[in-house]
Amino acid sequence: MYLLVLQRILLSFIWDFFYFPLWWYSSGTKKAIIYCYHFFECGNEFLAPWIWLKNIFVPMFGQYDFQGRLVSFFVRFFNVFFRLLALFFWFWFVLLLFILWFILPIFVFFMFYISVFKK
Repeated sequence: MYLLVLQRILLSFIWDFFYFPLWWYSSGTKKAIIYCYHFFECGNEFLAPWIWLKNIFVPMFGQYDFQGRLVSFFVRFFNVFFRLLALFFWFWFVLLLFILWFILPIFVFFMFYISVFKK
């Protein structure tokens, strides 16, 4: 009884060990891309620069005189600029996370190889 369980666990471990790289660089990569896309979308929804850009000429606080429109335009312009800048950095952060996720198994294997075979 225990021998069958041990055999099943051992075969499962061997299968998972050899299947892991195939999964990581195929369907795992697809899942990581989808996750990174949704992560970027969350940043876009949080910063929402397009909503600010859409309302750039709408006066703030109901100030429809010239000064209110002028102040509202510049406030929204700088708000859109800095939000787009933050979204740009957010994009590069998400891309860096994906690249790190993609390179991680190679790095782990390389460090394992150095620690075991290089003395």
